[in-house]
Amino acid sequence: ASDHQRIVIDEVAGMATASLFVPATWTAAVVAFLAFRLFDVWKPFPAGAIDRALHGGLGVVGDDLVAGVYAGLLSRVIVEVL
Repeated sequence: ASDHQRIVIDEVAGMATASLFVPATWTAAVVAFLAFRLFDVWKPFPAGAIDRALHGGLGVVGDDLVAGVYAGLLSRVIVEVL
């Protein structure tokens, strides 16, 4: 679904979710941001399914929450390796 460009709460929610998985450092924040953007665009299962199936606010925010979880997990691994 196409989100209205002036609505950013979904992006904020997704980044907040990703940040829950990493320490509060600039490096972790940059890694989480890049990972979130990757998963937000890619929309791996079930993010893409949520985006297509749910309408309204739940669909707009739901896919970004899933992307945030994936981004947080990947970021945690990357930060631990660094």
